Amino acid sequence: MGFWDFFWYMIWAFFFIAYLMVLFSIIGDIFRDHKLNGWFKALWVIFLIFVPFLTALVYLIARGQGMAERSASQARAAQDATDAYIRQAAGKSAADEIADAAKLLTAGTITTEEYEKLKAKALA
Repeated sequence: MGFWDFFWYMIWAFFFIAYLMVLFSIIGDIFRDHKLNGWFKALWVIFLIFVPFLTALVYLIARGQGMAERSASQARAAQDATDAYIRQAAGKSAADEIADAAKLLTAGTITTEEYEKLKAKALA
């Protein structure tokens, strides 16, 4: 096996893997779309199996915009869930920390300097 044979093998392998990624993205999008009827989902999958290149091209042209919107929506939902989990796991908000520090200050547990440090830390 010479250099050029290896080179063409790598080119074909790249395009094959890229095609598989597109195919799996399309299949994932088909089942992520809640507006699409189950029969149409089955029809798209059947066409993807029997006429894969043409069907993938038609799907990307016809439903590419919706595919991008559904993907962005899913990413936004995942980000919101992550942010909510981080807020829940982190505990108190900055306002809660300042209120707790103010209670400690009025109770005489901490000094004014310590209160200002806690307030600056909470706001940072």
